[in-house]
Amino acid sequence: MGSFEDLVVEGAAVPLEGWDFSWFAGRATEERPPWGYASLIGQRLAVVESALDLQTGGGEVTASAPVLPRLMAATESWPPNALVASRNLPLVVRAPDDGPLPFRSSAFDLVISRHPVVTPWVEIARVLRSGGTYLSQQIGAGTNRGLTDFMMGPQPVSDARSTSRARAEAEAAGLEVLRLEPVELRVAFFDVGAVVHFLRKVLWTVPGFTVEGYRDRLLDMHEHIQEHGEFVCTSTRFLVEARKP
Repeated sequence: MGSFEDLVVEGAAVPLEGWDFSWFAGRATEERPPWGYASLIGQRLAVVESALDLQTGGGEVTASAPVLPRLMAATESWPPNALVASRNLPLVVRAPDDGPLPFRSSAFDLVISRHPVVTPWVEIARVLRSGGTYLSQQIGAGTNRGLTDFMMGPQPVSDARSTSRARAEAEAAGLEVLRLEPVELRVAFFDVGAVVHFLRKVLWTVPGFTVEGYRDRLLDMHEHIQEHGEFVCTSTRFLVEARKP
């Protein structure tokens, strides 16, 4: 393992474009949800004529599907990610995360989204055709709370990402919730450089994170990992599937 300074500099230098976490190999692990999101959407994309991937990131997950429908569209709000996604998917449109969506009503058989920043339920319901479905793997309430609290001190947990909130908002938009499955997953970081890169990439974990602003806590993290071999916390995810009547 490198020195504290070397690891921090390395973690701070990793590019942030796209949503590819391969850099973390050997440096951090996260348990996978049991439903296998990539495989699940691959099955759905193979049997529909039209689909929309909201907040696609770099488009890597959707592009991994063996078969894409005749109409495969995606949205992304961050320009560097949109550029990466345009190399991976046939049609990528810049659009704000919270809508409006630049598509006609009843345009899609399937809308998917992996880890959306926000879920524009009303717009999703509008662009789905009757009988169409929304399938999304979402970040749950209090995800990686152990890491947040280590860096910032104890923080309140909002219900903004709770399953009950998701159900209520989906139903208010006129959708029927078919599946809502939460899970807790083990996350482990094996060096402070991985923590730095994660906090730069997953911005909501420690809002406003900078290396300089959190240097003392990062040093404490480095010492914790040296003593224990890892820093462990818990991520929360849920799968939600909703149908437009």
